[in-house]
Amino acid sequence: MHAWNTFWAIPHIRLWLTVGWALYLLGLGGWIVLQKREPAATLSWLVSLAALPYIGFAIYYVLGPQRIVRHRARRRRHHVHLPLGPQGRGNESVELRTLAHATTGLAPSTARDVRLLVDGGNKYPALLDAIAQARDHIHLEYYIYNPDRTGGALLDALVLRARAGVKVRLLVDAMGSKLAKQRFFAPLIAVGGEVAWFHPARLWLPWRRPWLNLRTHRKLVIIDGKIGFLGGINITDEEDERLRDDAYRDLHLRVEGDIVRALQEVFVEDWAYATERSDVVGDVMRTLPPAQTGVIRAQLLVSGPDSAWEAIHRMHVSAIYAATRRVWLTTPYFVPGEAAMMALTSAALGGLDVRLLVPKMSDSQLVTWCVRSFYDDLLAAGVKVYEYGPRMLHSKTLLVDDALAIIGSANFDNRSFRLNFESSLLFEDAHVASALSQLIEREFASAPRVRTDRPRPLFSARLPEALARLLAPLL
Repeated sequence: MHAWNTFWAIPHIRLWLTVGWALYLLGLGGWIVLQKREPAATLSWLVSLAALPYIGFAIYYVLGPQRIVRHRARRRRHHVHLPLGPQGRGNESVELRTLAHATTGLAPSTARDVRLLVDGGNKYPALLDAIAQARDHIHLEYYIYNPDRTGGALLDALVLRARAGVKVRLLVDAMGSKLAKQRFFAPLIAVGGEVAWFHPARLWLPWRRPWLNLRTHRKLVIIDGKIGFLGGINITDEEDERLRDDAYRDLHLRVEGDIVRALQEVFVEDWAYATERSDVVGDVMRTLPPAQTGVIRAQLLVSGPDSAWEAIHRMHVSAIYAATRRVWLTTPYFVPGEAAMMALTSAALGGLDVRLLVPKMSDSQLVTWCVRSFYDDLLAAGVKVYEYGPRMLHSKTLLVDDALAIIGSANFDNRSFRLNFESSLLFEDAHVASALSQLIEREFASAPRVRTDRPRPLFSARLPEALARLLAPLL
């Protein structure tokens, strides 16, 4: 109490505090406004941080939106003539491919073989089998790599191939894989494998922003430049239904063909950025095997804070607007922006079969409330909403009509569209779309449809949902 009284006895202390507060608001407010984000997100940050004198500066410095300028592999970014081909659906198909090429720099490609791997029980054996056959190199990039039974089995497989002379490069996210310490990967490093960490905190370097909020959410594996894996399944026991009854319900892809070259390009770009070794880009790309052209139209979609184009976001919205019959969306986190919400409700109001599949209960209660806050508008427009349970739904897919499918790592939320480094594959193929359609239809059997007359108590539903909705721009 004496110290408190002494502090307030300082001459003109209230004036100095007022001036300091004003300068704080001007400085932080100017910094946020100059980011030129959506007005709702900007105002949310301003209001939230104005209530936290000085501490708000540190919070925004660590977690606030950031743009990244980094080495990028040489990509053809000019517009090219894209032939319609036998599976084209019309001008919309060409426009989507042109848009994807322009926003990602990755040209349309093809695949020879595409396999949908449902849950870890299918993904992990397929991955281990492909690794066992590797002869030249194995490249892996994961958001979560846990030092558990699943992570240990993969590490053992990588050590065996590295010992046999196969080049192994493993890139893991420093936050998502925080449970896996450097010593866990020591056996791999000891036999010549390389391990790198994406965006480590580096809190001991205060002059460098720690990028705690910008993660690589990608799950990529490239083997010998011929086989690729991509999707939503991380390396953890939490996604293996053989080990846990509550394992996530998820989807992954195994692909072969020319599209693997695009996966390779994205990986080496991420590796060069994380290790600050740009020479690896040319070294790897020069040794790729000859192109393996297939009949399945495929295009790799990537996005992240190193690009302002929000390629995956744009492709989702554009694909929905291009729909003529149906739009089926599955996502564990549904927190759409205005453009995405407008696209979905417009499609439903236009008479299309629009369905949304989300988990009955997310791994975050706040996100669950926020997702449910959108239900009223969706249902009023005619969107059919289903809640999957009892397991947590973690697959991220978009099915449009009978030939277009997007499958990957990106959730349908602000974090995936703008903050995380994400990767998805766009397919224009009736067989891939049919396989995905059958899978989603089976999921509906475990997903009761949300009714407009569902009970919604004020304090346990309507109020928390409304409050969570206020944080939607920040989620």
